[in-house]
Amino acid sequence: MLQFLPLAHVLGRFEHFLSFDAMTVTAFARGIQTVAEDLPAVRPHLMVSVPRLYEKFYAAVRAKVSQEGGLKKAVFGWAISVGREVSERRQRRLPVGGWLGVKFSLVDRLVFGKIRARLGGRLRFFVSGGAPLAREIAEFFHAMGILILEGYGLTETPSVTSVNRVDDFTFGTVGKPLPGVEVRIATDGEILIRGPHVFKEYFRDPAATREAIEPEGWFHSGDIGALDPEGFLRITDRKKDILVTSSGKNVAPQNIENLLKTDKMVSQAFVYGDRKKYLTALLTPSTDEIGKWAAGKGIAERDPALLAKDSRVQAMMHARIEEANRSLAPFEQIKKFVLLGTDFSQETGELTPTLKVKRKVVVQKYGLLLDALYEKD
Repeated sequence: MLQFLPLAHVLGRFEHFLSFDAMTVTAFARGIQTVAEDLPAVRPHLMVSVPRLYEKFYAAVRAKVSQEGGLKKAVFGWAISVGREVSERRQRRLPVGGWLGVKFSLVDRLVFGKIRARLGGRLRFFVSGGAPLAREIAEFFHAMGILILEGYGLTETPSVTSVNRVDDFTFGTVGKPLPGVEVRIATDGEILIRGPHVFKEYFRDPAATREAIEPEGWFHSGDIGALDPEGFLRITDRKKDILVTSSGKNVAPQNIENLLKTDKMVSQAFVYGDRKKYLTALLTPSTDEIGKWAAGKGIAERDPALLAKDSRVQAMMHARIEEANRSLAPFEQIKKFVLLGTDFSQETGELTPTLKVKRKVVVQKYGLLLDALYEKD
C-alpha cells in the first residue's frame, strides 16, 4: 500500500489499521504533492485516497492528451471509446470477447498500459472516500483498466459503512453496506445507520449524543442519500449543505461542483445560492490549462490573477459553463460566476487536510464577491 492520508483523519487511521490486519507492506508518501512521483517508486497494489487526487490525475491525463494533439490525440480518443465500451460491459457483468476483446487488448498495450505504468504498474484497485467522487472520473479510469472503489463512512462510524467491491460495484454509488450494518433512509432523505461500529457517544456532550443517536440505535449521519433496488447506497449531499432557492427548489451543490470540476479549465468549484433566485459559482482556474489556452489565442499576459479578469478568458469560461448547464435542470444551472486568480489550498485556509473545501471559510472569504453577482437583479 501507498499511504498519504493524515493519520489524524479517520480514513487514514482506518487505512493504517487495515494494513496490519491485511498484513500489507505500507509505504508512506513524502507528502500529498509527491504522490504522483511516489506511485511508480513504490509500485503499490492498492491505495486509498480522497477524490481530489483522482480529479488531479484525470485532469493531468486529459491535459497531456490535449497537449500532444494530432495523431496521438486521435488514437487516445479511439482508445478511450473502446475502453468505455468494455467498461460498460464489465459494469453489467458481461463478458468481453470477440472483436471488442481484440481491440481492447490492442489499446491496452499501446495506450492504457503506459498510463498504468506511471501508477506503478501493479495496481489492483484504488479506494476513494471522504467526499463524493464524480461518476465521470470513475468511468474514465475504469475505461483505462483502473478500478476505483468508492466507499462511505463517518468518524462516528469508524470508518466504513458501505463500499463497492471488486466483484460487486456500481459507479456513482458508495456500494452496499458491510455485513452487520443496517442502513435506511429517513422521510427527509437523511441516511440513518445502525450497527456495532456506530460510536457510543460524543465526549462529555450527552445532548449532542441524544440528538445524533435514536433510542433504537439509529445514527443520524447528516448525509442525504438513497438506496437503489440492488442495495447500493447513493449519496446526494450533506444535509446542512443543501441549497434551497427562493422558489423552494432543493439543490445538492456537490453534484454540480463535481460536474464543473471535470472541465479541464477548472480546478475547484464552489456553488452558491441559498435563498437566492438562481445559482452562482466561484471557480478557481487550472492555471496551466488557461495559460496554454491564452498563449494559443495570442494573449501575452501570464499572471493568473490578471488572466482571470481578461474579457476573453471570461467569455471562454462562460461558454464552458453554458455547456455544463445543458446537463442540468433549469434550477440547477449556474447563471453567473466569479473566476479567481488563485486556487484553494490548505495554506490559505479553504481546504481541509484531506483536500475538502471548507464551505464556511469560502463564504466568509469570498461571500461579498458572490453576493455582488445578485446586486443588479
